[in-house]
Amino acid sequence: MLLDPDNVRQNDLRGGTSPWSQKLLQPVRPQIEESFRCDVLVVGAGITGSLAAEHLACLGHDVCVIDRQRPGLGSTTASTAMLLWEIDRSLSDLTEMYGFERAASIYRHSQAAVSGLIELVTTRGLACDMRPRHSLYLTAGDSGPRELLAEHDLRIRAGLPGDFLDHQGLLREFKIHREAALVSPGSADADPVLLSQALLAEAVRQKARLLDAEAVGYDSSSDAVIVVLDSGHVIEAKHVVLATGYVMPDILTSDLHKVVSSWAIATPPQATGALWRDSALIWEASDPYSYLRTTVENRIIMGGEDDDAIVEPEARDRLMPEKAKVLLGKLQALWPKAEAIAEFVWSGAFGTTSDGLPLIGAVPGHPRIHAAYGYGGNGITYSYLASRMIAASIAGNNQPWFDDFAIDRDAPKGS
Repeated sequence: MLLDPDNVRQNDLRGGTSPWSQKLLQPVRPQIEESFRCDVLVVGAGITGSLAAEHLACLGHDVCVIDRQRPGLGSTTASTAMLLWEIDRSLSDLTEMYGFERAASIYRHSQAAVSGLIELVTTRGLACDMRPRHSLYLTAGDSGPRELLAEHDLRIRAGLPGDFLDHQGLLREFKIHREAALVSPGSADADPVLLSQALLAEAVRQKARLLDAEAVGYDSSSDAVIVVLDSGHVIEAKHVVLATGYVMPDILTSDLHKVVSSWAIATPPQATGALWRDSALIWEASDPYSYLRTTVENRIIMGGEDDDAIVEPEARDRLMPEKAKVLLGKLQALWPKAEAIAEFVWSGAFGTTSDGLPLIGAVPGHPRIHAAYGYGGNGITYSYLASRMIAASIAGNNQPWFDDFAIDRDAPKGS
């Protein structure tokens, strides 16, 4: 059976301009002139596809990567690249949904993913402005000191690192006025475009092929997957990895998944001494939440204002001036030292799930087609996790904990 994916324009993925977009390169991507075979076809050359391609090629697979657009031009350049191991859903919330042991295991695998990504960048010498960072999780909304202390106690029980700061401790250590916070080591930030480009270049060095093509249909009825291209040629692959951002083809559905719009700003480079201690990654214990990070140029990036009721691209992008004003107001309230000017403003769409966990694994009914979707606020962390899980599945080394992220997993309690 031939299965057609959704046809979504590149501009649907994001609007405006991020500071990363200035660094986009145009790698050599030949067009496909004849049908061929490969071990693994990766559909999508953004950050998820890049991580998957680099890892699979280094494992010795014959890898081909296709994308209909310039690599990194879509969702990747809209990413704010806060590489948190902490999940959009708190450990407390996940414990209510799935029980403590399962929730703690999920958090530990997320922590290991960030550690693995940092090690990969360091070992490969990938130039992407990656910097290890602490995270600062602030009280906000209905989550006060009591809730954060309970979260801290659960994390300690799960073997996760971090400290609880009361109001005085937070003011003393970070000069931030909130009731309380959790400060945790082990996160990072990076330039997502440079990271994606470096990974793709490494994959190509490992003999992966990067090609200009669009997949318009999938047929997995035989022992291989036949992928039909817009040119009329086909690629016969032993396995296919779908890494197309939030754009899910028709063969894949999930009641857990939804598309959300988000907005972000970047300030001009800040004066020396105008940034908070250690340039920690800051985010809030609320839903939706605002978040802040810095860049190597000492810009402040602030994002948030997520909205699942506004998904039409033109409506989302029309709100950029209004959302920028709101984000600048929140920045000024939280960190008055900042030069609160939006030099860059952008918007984007991303997929998320009702339990805050990604959809990673074999597509139900199509065991040779693997997918990675629904990253929420943990985009690149989950992209790395997906690259390792999918490679293990291709090698026949599925682990029991993979079920926690299965595409066809049951909905959580109360969802």
